[in-house]
Amino acid sequence: MQTRTTYIFPLLFLSLFGAMYGQDKTDDIGTETVTVVKPYSPTVSDAFKIKSTPSLNDSIVLQKKKIDYSIFSVPVASTFTPAKGKASAVKKTPPPTLYNSYASVGLGNYNNALVDFYTSREFNRGEDLLDFGLTHNSSRGDLDSTPLDTDFYNTKLDVSYAKKDRYMDWGAAVGLQHQLYNWYGIQNGVYSEDLVASMDETQNYFNAEAKAHLNMEDSFFKQGNILLRRFWDATESGENRVVVNPTIELPITEELITISAKFDYVGGNFKNASLNSTTNDGEINYSQFQAGVTPSLLILRDDLTVNLGANIVYGLDAENSDSNFYIYPAVTASYRVMEDNVIAYGGIEGQLKQNSYHDFVDENPYVSPTLDIQPTDQQYEGYVGLKGQLTSNIGYNLKGSYMAENRKPLFYLNPENTFRDDEKSYYYGNSFQVFYDDVKTLGVFGEINVDVNRNFTLGVNAEFYDYDTETDNPAWNLPSIKGSLFLDYQIDKQWYMGANLFYIGERDDLMAVAEQNALPNEFPAMIVTLDGFFDANAHVGYRFNDQLSIFVKASNIANNNYQRWANFRVQGFQALAGVSYKFDF
Repeated sequence: MQTRTTYIFPLLFLSLFGAMYGQDKTDDIGTETVTVVKPYSPTVSDAFKIKSTPSLNDSIVLQKKKIDYSIFSVPVASTFTPAKGKASAVKKTPPPTLYNSYASVGLGNYNNALVDFYTSREFNRGEDLLDFGLTHNSSRGDLDSTPLDTDFYNTKLDVSYAKKDRYMDWGAAVGLQHQLYNWYGIQNGVYSEDLVASMDETQNYFNAEAKAHLNMEDSFFKQGNILLRRFWDATESGENRVVVNPTIELPITEELITISAKFDYVGGNFKNASLNSTTNDGEINYSQFQAGVTPSLLILRDDLTVNLGANIVYGLDAENSDSNFYIYPAVTASYRVMEDNVIAYGGIEGQLKQNSYHDFVDENPYVSPTLDIQPTDQQYEGYVGLKGQLTSNIGYNLKGSYMAENRKPLFYLNPENTFRDDEKSYYYGNSFQVFYDDVKTLGVFGEINVDVNRNFTLGVNAEFYDYDTETDNPAWNLPSIKGSLFLDYQIDKQWYMGANLFYIGERDDLMAVAEQNALPNEFPAMIVTLDGFFDANAHVGYRFNDQLSIFVKASNIANNNYQRWANFRVQGFQALAGVSYKFDF
């Protein structure tokens, strides 16, 4: 410490002397410029971090004593056995038991009978399926409004086989059908009892057909259908029908082109001439062939779906050596305006519709076996509509349409032609003929479906039509108003019920009397208007278990003997009770 003091004092003395000398020279100091070449750049020296665990050199640090541990095990006897844990299962509703066979039998007033049987068998783990079905519906009751028999029955047998593979499925079916109807459209007191007793008003229809289909995946050939049918009756009338429909699909980039083809032949003959002739002087033969192709382009864009196509058909009337080419539009479109709530749709389509004796009988079984069979040239049907859901359980569909048809088939009564003596008694004004007219139809359709809950559904629809005919005649037997209401209610596990109500508006028909040496339009005739009618039907059933149930059906609950066709009244109130049973066969 002494040595440091010796140097400090001389340094302080020199500093003070320099300061005094500088003050004496202040008058001559002058001015100088100082230029700073480099700015001040401070540096940070390396920091010294204190060790977290400093080393201790203290000789008094205590040393840890090493300890050795050992365990002395003694076995202990135990009789405790823990219980096995069991998972808690969620209670599930057992799936319904499925049976491969079903049988139902019912009997009612008017000697009505109902038989329905169906069975299905699977083979090769469900890849092959064989179905067998038999249905019968008949009535042997009479009506007070006519002296003729009003019996009818309809029996049908169907057998089908289907096979499913990984990339295709195909199947074939055969069907046999027998129908019996009576031309009972004669009122009491019109003819003598002896003449009525000599009448043979019974008609029998027979049908035998075979069908086949083929559907393929991952192939340009998409599907194909074939129909072969033979239809004949008790008056030696017969008809053959062959229909082949192949379809191919050609995907091109993001679009899809579909080409559907159609080959349709119908031919047959009636042994008796038209009832517009007072003499039964010859057969009626017909042979119609159609070959058509319908190419279409499917365009999908977000909520828009458009199908652009055309229907090109060649029609040949081989019996009259007449042929024509027809081109029809085939354009449809739909657009989701508001998801599933509002869907707008529309289109314009046309076709050459093949008519047949079989189809006419399905629509009106009281036609005479003296018909003229021609195809209908449906030039176009344009329509626009809205459909969707108002709420999650209410659906709707509204549509407006306009259709133009040439040779549209209309039914009206054959003239009373007592000059004829055909084997069957259908020439007393108690059968129907087909009249072809060019008709333009304006239509409006509306429908609402309500799912009240999962066990209760309700639906109602209505249709309104306005007809414009080329001949200025009424559109024979076509109503201007049609409507229906249906409901289905599963009351509880055992009870269920349903109902169907429908209304058909007024229709016009023609009653005429044949005269010799006169044209049909010269026959004495008058137009008759059939009243509209309302019909209500309902059924209720009770299930004892999954297999056995009973049911009761009621038809024409209003007991209204209305005329479905002119002079053909229906049975009044009808009740039928029966039993149904499901089983494995």
